[in-house]
Formats: sequence, structure tokens, C-alpha cells
Amino acid sequence: MNNSEKISLHGRSLLNRRGFLSTAGLSTAGLALTSMLSADGLLANDKSHTVSGQTPLRPVIDPNQPYLPRPSHFDSKAKRVLVVYLPGAVSHIDTFDYKPELAKLHGKKPPGLPAVTFEGPSGNIAKPFWDFKPRGETGKMVSDLLPNLANQVDDFCFIHSMTTDTSAHPQGENFMNTGFTMEGFPSFGSWVTYALGTENQELPAFVAINDPRGLARSGKNNFGNGFLPAAFQGTDFSAKNPPNNLHRPGSLTKDFDRKTVDLLQRLNARHLQQYPGDANLAGRIASYELAGKMQMSVPDVMDLSGETAATLKAYGVEGGSELRGHYARNCILARRLLEKGVRVVQLFNGSDPAGGNGITNWDSHSDIKKTHAMQAEIMDQPTAALIADLKQRGMLEDTLVVWATEFGRMPFLQANGTGRDHNPGAFTCFLTGAGVKRGFSYGESDEFGFKAAKDKTTVYDFNATLLHLMGLDHQRLTFYHNGLERRLTNVHGSVVKDILV
Repeated sequence: MNNSEKISLHGRSLLNRRGFLSTAGLSTAGLALTSMLSADGLLANDKSHTVSGQTPLRPVIDPNQPYLPRPSHFDSKAKRVLVVYLPGAVSHIDTFDYKPELAKLHGKKPPGLPAVTFEGPSGNIAKPFWDFKPRGETGKMVSDLLPNLANQVDDFCFIHSMTTDTSAHPQGENFMNTGFTMEGFPSFGSWVTYALGTENQELPAFVAINDPRGLARSGKNNFGNGFLPAAFQGTDFSAKNPPNNLHRPGSLTKDFDRKTVDLLQRLNARHLQQYPGDANLAGRIASYELAGKMQMSVPDVMDLSGETAATLKAYGVEGGSELRGHYARNCILARRLLEKGVRVVQLFNGSDPAGGNGITNWDSHSDIKKTHAMQAEIMDQPTAALIADLKQRGMLEDTLVVWATEFGRMPFLQANGTGRDHNPGAFTCFLTGAGVKRGFSYGESDEFGFKAAKDKTTVYDFNATLLHLMGLDHQRLTFYHNGLERRLTNVHGSVVKDILV
């Protein structure tokens, strides 16, 4: 070996050229392997990174069985969660956030409020388009727009001081459902199923039941897996559009179909033995096996023919608009999925207005009385019946129910005199079920409902609280991606402890 092949320090030989290239090659391969294992969630016990001075609590996931139930970070009452999401921005001041000052200033120019908002010049202050009345034993003031939900306020925990970082619908949906205004980040349901798996291995861990009119503005990003393993994305279907390809062809007997599936499982297992440790292959096989199981489980869970006439009537399947009937069936489907142990069910009431079907969500820049009334007719009775059904069956004891929208609406009209513009400064969401106080209101908006005035609650706080209710520490539930420990709440958020039981 000549001198040019040596690297030395103070006369000590450290490495020759061949050794350097060999070591560099091994290091690069090691980094690539580490990256792949991390991407597949197989470095669950890796403690090389910290979040807020704490070691991340990554779930230990078997790539052969990614949906197996996993322990939460701490004990919690909630074992599953239903998210009822209302795209388009529900007007808090026309539903749950009572502001008598608006009636006093009705028709007047808003004092100290902006002359121009998201969509243009603002008009005059407008009182609620529906009368408010005290409801339940708590006397909570709720408008006549939602009479069925109004009758259940004693079971609800309202947050009246919600705020968001954006006044645009797509970004608002992203922020509410993924914790980021940009696309490409995992949804709340994906984080929960990544952490906890599911109790039922015959059905998806996370199901998104979309509006019969189509997807919301941000589409599948609202229930996507982002950079989490693909096994944790939401499965999209609804009672209106059942996956017909899951039905067994009439020419095949049930016994023959079962034997075919068993043969495929044996072939897959043999193939996997040839490539031990291949997490991607194991994950694909697990997904195919779940799809095979769904051929038998999904048609059964989606068959509503066994529901009683009283149940169908309570949910409003008949007797209302066609859209209400479709949404009501989706609500029954949501209950059936939760009964079967599906970990997360996300139920949408509203879709992208680009569908060309007239009013498709809660967006109300003009004629708010018409648009909100139409959406309320679709949403109110079925949603209230779903919550009542869960309570009657004892399921609210271990199910968390979340009712949410992306932002609120202004206390004054737009210049057109009939609609309310976007309001990111204050809006209302409510929770019910496992782990939350009932008949309780947290936070306040100002006298106009324009800005959060007391106990301001960010989307980060909201999502941190939802994870906490599922037994998960939002600061320590992370996934290492592109050099960062990513989490649902980014680097923000505090649990709203005042609403917890």
C-alpha cells in the first residue's frame, strides 16, 4: 500500500481507500435499510429521536398483521370514535352559539368589525335566521334549525371558542382533519388506527362514509394516510354505493370460494417465507387478505334489511328528501360498523360543490336560510337518531362522538344581503360519549360571535384532546418522516382538560 492510499492522523493509519469505499457503501446501505424500516413503522422501539424532551411512543406493528389491536399509551374510556364532519362551515350563530346582541344590532353596520372579508365587502349585522329556545334540563339555547339535536343537548359537550388558521375550505378541511393546511399529511383516523389497530380483523380499521353527493373539497385527503403505511388509510364506501365487486359470483359456491381463498393464503405464506423480513410484501399480502375477508363481512354489515321499521323511521330513512334517506342509511351503516368493532368511522354530511347538484354542503354565501335549511333537513334527524341509538345500546360508554366543521360564519351579512362569509375566528364543535362531560359548554366567543373571547381553542388543542380521549399522548405519537418526528398536532396543542370527565 502506498502513501496515497492511507488517511492518517498524527501518524496513525485510520483507513485505506478500499476500506473507505467499503465502509461508505455499508453505511449507505445501512441508512437505506433504516429508512425503509422506519417508513414501514418497524423501528417502533427506536429511541434516537425525542419530542418535547420525551421518547416517542411508536406502536409496535407486525407487518404481517398490521390491523391487530395494540395498547393505548394510557387507559381511556373511549375504544372507538365516530367523527361526523360537516364540510362548508356551519354557522355557529345560527345553530348553537346564542348571541342576543345580534338582535339588538340587527340591520346596523357592524361596530369595529371589518368592512371587507374573505369574499368581499361586508353588509349589516344580521340576527339569527332561526329562533333560539332553551333546551333540556340545562336550558342550553339552541336554534330551531336543528330541533332533533337540540333535544339532546344534555348529553353534549360544546366548545364555543374554536379557531382555525385559514378561511379557505380546502385548507380548512385539511387542517381540521389532518392538522395541516397542506395536503399529504395523515388524517386523524389514520393516526388512531396506526396507533391502536382494530378489534375486528374482518373489516377495515378506518372507514370513511362519504356524502351520497360525492367527496368533500379536499377529497380523500380528509381520510388519507399521508406518509403513514398505506394500511392505515380510510376505506371509502357508503350505503348508497355498496362495493358490488365484493359479492361472490353466483356461479361459485361458498365452499369453493372458501377453498380458493385458503389456497391463496398458503401460496402467499410460502412466497413470504422466501423473502423473510420483507415488510412491503407482508403488508401487501395483509391487505389482500383483508380484501378477501371483506368479501364476506362487508355485504353482511351493509345489508340494512334486518333493521326494524321503527329504526328506519327514527333515522328518517323515509318521509323526507331523497338525500336525507341516503344520509340516514349512512348513519345506520356507521352504527353497524361501530358495533362490529371498527376503530374509526368518519361520516360526511356535505360534498364538493363542483358536483353540479345544486346545494351540496353548508357553504352559505347567499340565501343562507335556504342553504342551511336544506342541509339541516338532511343532517339533523339522522344524526340525532344515530347518537340516541348509540346511547340506547350502551355504546356511548366506550364510543367518542365528534361533530365538527372547518370554521364558522360572520355575524354580519355579505354585501348581497343574504349570506354570511367565512369566519375562522370563532366557531362551535361538540363532543359526546366516552370521557367527556355532558350538558357542558366550554369557551365563549365575543358578544357578536366574531372572535373567540374566552378559553380560545385551536385545532391543535382540539386534535390533542381527541387523541387523549382515545388514550394517546399527542406529543409522543409520532412517525419519523423526512428527518422529522411528525405528529398530528405538529409542534403545538394542549389537551382541553376542563371538558374531560
